[in-house]
Amino acid sequence: MDFNGRILKDYSDYLQIERAMSPNTVASYCSDISAFLEQTEVPAVQVTTEMIMDYVASRTVLSKRSQARLLSSMRSFFNYLILEGQIRENPCDRIDAPKLGRYLPEVLSEEEVSRIISSVPSDSWTGLRDKAILEVLYGCGLRVSEAVGMAISDVFFTESFVRVRGKGDKERIVPLGEMASDAMLKYLRCRPEPDGRAYEDILFLNRNGRCLSRVYVFKMIKRQAMAAGINKEISPHTFRHSFATHLIEHGADLRSVQEMLGHESILTTEIYTHIESRSWQQSILEHHPRKRQDGPVRH
Repeated sequence: MDFNGRILKDYSDYLQIERAMSPNTVASYCSDISAFLEQTEVPAVQVTTEMIMDYVASRTVLSKRSQARLLSSMRSFFNYLILEGQIRENPCDRIDAPKLGRYLPEVLSEEEVSRIISSVPSDSWTGLRDKAILEVLYGCGLRVSEAVGMAISDVFFTESFVRVRGKGDKERIVPLGEMASDAMLKYLRCRPEPDGRAYEDILFLNRNGRCLSRVYVFKMIKRQAMAAGINKEISPHTFRHSFATHLIEHGADLRSVQEMLGHESILTTEIYTHIESRSWQQSILEHHPRKRQDGPVRH
């Protein structure tokens, strides 16, 4: 293993053990750094600010948000090298991240959510499984990793709640709605045999009786959105965003939504008040007493 390979392995261990980052976050950070080091073809300790700027500029397919995430990965990596005494200055310090507007995620209407869930056929155990996954993603506001990792023993049907293991292996209790509960019970009645003791408590199984992958859920959601005639760019996280927005629209307390979603900061949850505000802002503009009736004024 060359120098860059060794330092990247050590950096991965540092993120997992000392920073307690999730496996997905660690993989994302290391993937960014690995791709950069492969292209520059120099030892990490010899990387310059100019190399980083040229690399980011060459990634023309990346959005501003993706560029900002890439720089964040690099800044973290070179801070680690400083911590290890490998370099003295972070080459990212003189690079300004792209200026971003407030990110407002795509949101489905309640009717669109129902159409997607209803588009899943219920004549097979896989259909019942997929319908239950969608009900849980939306009805409990779960991240896709939380949904595919759910254990049967974490679902309390009588008490109407689920125990969720979120980011950083933190546990939280989430209320379980009737529709999600019913969908899970229907699926459990025809759930396939698990492939060994390691999968006995896993709720959602694939055709081999093992854990369902996150990739499958992404593909399934895109497939069902097409089947429902919905052309929005959506992902499993869209259901979480939509659920939070609908809760606030119906008058839910912001702190309660924060607890349910597992957000450490209330500021993260506040974004859903901005999403919800777009509808009334548009309504006000449409009915504004000073709205032009005859089109723009021409000079």
